[in-house]
Amino acid sequence: MALRATIYKAEIHVADNDRAYYGSHAVTVARHPSETDERLMVRLLAYALLADGDEGLAFTRGLSETDEPDLWRLDLTGAIRQWIEVGLPDERRILRACGRAEEVIVFAYGRGAEVWWAGVRDRVARAGNLTVYALPAEATRALAELAERGMSLNVNVTDRSAWVSTDRGEATVELRMLTGEV
Repeated sequence: MALRATIYKAEIHVADNDRAYYGSHAVTVARHPSETDERLMVRLLAYALLADGDEGLAFTRGLSETDEPDLWRLDLTGAIRQWIEVGLPDERRILRACGRAEEVIVFAYGRGAEVWWAGVRDRVARAGNLTVYALPAEATRALAELAERGMSLNVNVTDRSAWVSTDRGEATVELRMLTGEV
């Protein structure tokens, strides 16, 4: 018998001083049986960092569907405006996404993020619509400690730094942009 996804509900309160966006979002996320709390929380953080009141931003089937990203933003015609990946995707997946979407954003995390980027950087350099951020491993592990089936996340963003708090604790995640680095 196959394991089923676990449903998480989150109320995300965003105060993004970098983009002057302030809003609240109620989201329901399915956590794949093979997904960790860390990956789930990075997906929720990515949502908070890209939320802007536009209803087109949505979670996809993620790990359950290989032809979809973790999140995407569709326009009214169904065209993909933003393709958002979490983790360390291979360069073929990134380049395919760059051909399908107006903008591709990768939130790389984990101990191997720097090594991964060194391996794919030159091969994805021609993609002009790609933005890659690295999240520190210790920060995403602290973020994982905040995971609950029902949670209220307060996300305050200033100078590419996200401070995330819940009633269980807090975590600060520095976003380092890798694309454009020499």
